[in-house]
Amino acid sequence: MWLEGLGGLRNAVRQELVGRQVDEQIAQRFPVGQRLRVLDVGMGQGTQALRLARAGHRVTGLEQDPAMLAVAREALAGEPAGIRDRVQLMEGDGRETGVHFLPGSFDVVLCHGVLMYVPEPDAMLAGLARMLAHGGLLSLLVRNGDALAMRPALCGDWTGALAAFDTVGYTNRLGLDVRADRLATLTATLSGIGAPLQAWYGVRVFTDGSEAGEALPPQDQLDLLLAAEDRAGRTDPYRGVAALLHLCGVRG
Repeated sequence: MWLEGLGGLRNAVRQELVGRQVDEQIAQRFPVGQRLRVLDVGMGQGTQALRLARAGHRVTGLEQDPAMLAVAREALAGEPAGIRDRVQLMEGDGRETGVHFLPGSFDVVLCHGVLMYVPEPDAMLAGLARMLAHGGLLSLLVRNGDALAMRPALCGDWTGALAAFDTVGYTNRLGLDVRADRLATLTATLSGIGAPLQAWYGVRVFTDGSEAGEALPPQDQLDLLLAAEDRAGRTDPYRGVAALLHLCGVRG
């Protein structure tokens, strides 16, 4: 199963759920069989970019980190020629999409796990929205600022949990000081940049406390785990306390 190559349970759950949700939004908004122009900003190891290319879409991956770009290039090199021909990988900063591309150049723009590293994200989000053609889909995956107390509390760190109620800043598992986003704030931002929120999901409601390298369970148990996470990510009040939020806006 493709999830086995994603480095542990936490990342596997994230990538599988987000992939399902992106596919769902594409199916709802574009004709069946349409080959879409996709921009993946901060694509990391290229998991979603390659997945969409395998589905027949033309994908441009933009990544600032040369090491991650090298990993993505290596993964792409292992794909059949037809898939390689549909993917362009570029080194670049997601805050400067206007330098690389013309407005309206893409049908789908992904920005997953990037905004937490951007202190003032509004200008970047406006730039991403400009990349979309009319009716295009903007997919954002962010750390949930309304649930920052969950992880420290479940680990018994009560001081950290109490502090988390009053901030959107946190230290991630890499030891970096980063920031989270609140649903209400991003909803207002998306409306302001002309790509109002159409749907949102929670990601990792139950498995956020897993260790980064925790192995995947046997297939039957993994299927049940993913089904529970998928259901929770679509259901109130569970999705509101997910570690990550997946927001989907549509360019008007």
